[in-house]
Amino acid sequence: MDKKKIVSLLPSATEIICALGLQDSLVGRSHECDYPESVKELPICSNAKFVSGNHSNAINQQVKQILSDELSIYTINNEVIKNLNPDFIITQNQCNVCAVSLNDVETEMQTWAGNQTQLIALSPNNLYDVFNDIKTLATYLGVENEGQVLIESLEERIDLVKHKLKFFPDKPTVVCIEWLSPMMVAGNWVPQMVDIAGGKPILAENGIHSPFINWEAIVAQNPDIILIMPCGFTIARTLQEIDLLLTLPDWSTLNAVKNNRVYIADGNAYFNRSGPRLVDSVEILAEIINPKYLNFGYEGQGWIKFES
Repeated sequence: MDKKKIVSLLPSATEIICALGLQDSLVGRSHECDYPESVKELPICSNAKFVSGNHSNAINQQVKQILSDELSIYTINNEVIKNLNPDFIITQNQCNVCAVSLNDVETEMQTWAGNQTQLIALSPNNLYDVFNDIKTLATYLGVENEGQVLIESLEERIDLVKHKLKFFPDKPTVVCIEWLSPMMVAGNWVPQMVDIAGGKPILAENGIHSPFINWEAIVAQNPDIILIMPCGFTIARTLQEIDLLLTLPDWSTLNAVKNNRVYIADGNAYFNRSGPRLVDSVEILAEIINPKYLNFGYEGQGWIKFES
């Protein structure tokens, strides 16, 4: 049987495909697909209309302006994809800001006369939706057994965390900040992962999109732990804008700050992408929340303690 050709317009889907052992079937990627490192050699099939290196508030303003004028903040490299002639294009139908959407691809594909490409759109809202997405992709791509093995290995790692924490009923309150200006708290799968990792998530709900929030709401909750993990940002990129938090009213009075429990994580690599590395994120959360009992070795690479 001929090898199927796949274009992934979603970083998490690219990671899933590679984890299923199908990296050789990838023929194109989105501009954001960067893991594993070797996928960067693939042709780029999309671009963003905003400047990603700008300040958080400037990025937000650009996105709002683009969406007020147009339907999408991404462009699809139509000619590149047509020349690749993929059997499958994988995208998402969860967030028009996070990645190329199903509507974007469907619109572009109307110009492809006689094209037999099959579209797969993922739409996860929580951690177990991600496992279902792995199963879905594995089924479409004919590697059901590999999908089952991958899911079982991920579930075993989660069960290990749950087992180690079952004797620790006291859960510190945790707020996960997903954008700095305007401020957003991480929703979707993050509250569920905080709970699994031994914390009590606040100001966001499992399976619900990340909400914008007033700083006063965080001050009122006075969390035990603050985890800063802006969408698409590395730790170094977040540090460039950390003053946005340090200069806020009552920052120094918060329990998390006074007790030296403020952390920065690599949101781009771990928390923002609905792929296999979300289980890494559970382990990161577990060693942040319960450092005396759990250590998976992510400190310094996946997260750091911030001392203001």
